[in-house]
Amino acid sequence: MKQESVSGAGSGIGDSGGHGRRVTVRVIAAESGLSIATVSRVINGGENVAADTRDRVLEVVDRPPVFVRCPYLLNDYFGHIVTSVAETLAVHGQEMLLSAGDGVARSIALRELPQRRDARGAVLILPPEPRADLEALAARSYPLVVVDPRIEVPRGTVSISAAHFSGARAVTRHLVDLGHRRIGVITGPPYWHTRDDRVGGHLAALSEVGVLGDPELMRHGEPATKTGVRAGGELLDEKPRPTAIVCFNDKVAVGVLEAAKARGLRVPEDLSVAGFDDIDVSRAATPRLTTVRQPLQEMGRTAVTMLMRQLDGHAHEALSMELATQLIVRESTGPAPSPDR
Repeated sequence: MKQESVSGAGSGIGDSGGHGRRVTVRVIAAESGLSIATVSRVINGGENVAADTRDRVLEVVDRPPVFVRCPYLLNDYFGHIVTSVAETLAVHGQEMLLSAGDGVARSIALRELPQRRDARGAVLILPPEPRADLEALAARSYPLVVVDPRIEVPRGTVSISAAHFSGARAVTRHLVDLGHRRIGVITGPPYWHTRDDRVGGHLAALSEVGVLGDPELMRHGEPATKTGVRAGGELLDEKPRPTAIVCFNDKVAVGVLEAAKARGLRVPEDLSVAGFDDIDVSRAATPRLTTVRQPLQEMGRTAVTMLMRQLDGHAHEALSMELATQLIVRESTGPAPSPDR
């Protein structure tokens, strides 16, 4: 059956919302609990349509969008999540109101969301706002899901993240199994909740073979290539230098590759390098990066599913959900070099 779409023609449907939504008849029927034939009759201004039936259709068509906030430009990591959120919202006949990039700080304030009529719920990706803003939303029971939170979210707030502890443990264990013991770590900003999980997983893998983590081999910084160049250079100038470096993400790992090349070190013969995320740059790097794949698209889909349950009045099945990561082994890691190398 050919899909009709609705943009407010003829019947006044869509005119009151002002969101420019185009929703298929099939979605409206599913969301309103009416038949496709009944919805079509309402849309086309048919006669003998009960007022409550028309209202049910209008409620779906004029429903406010979901607010989605991302503090960075939509590339790589964030692009995968936001695209998945948008696609899943569309399946539910729901529009997205997106705030992303450098203008986030000047856009809609989170505290205003409960008073706004143009956003019925929110998905926040790595929200940069202070905990007090999230607490204000939680106190109002505003429908909200936080994806990969930087800080511990307020009690009662639903959150989705990857299993950072087990992912970090797996990649360090991979290096340990290759014979590495002096392993450098470049983590994220010290105030990020994720950083603690990653460091914990790294230390756990070392302790399994009787190795204590060395604070001198840890650096931190923003998740960017320049951090890898700077922090990687510092680690490689240590005496003795590490034989492997685990990075907070793939971009940082690319920076470490640059730092190694500048010092005449071969990867993986002289130095093993591992990233995290498995974004496109991990496959484009030379050599290709060993990394930990985060389920970015699944995180976006799950966030929408949990938000829609809140909007439908269902109780939370889980307040905090961790999705499994996967170790991806490529050419940037290899056996530890001999001590005399």
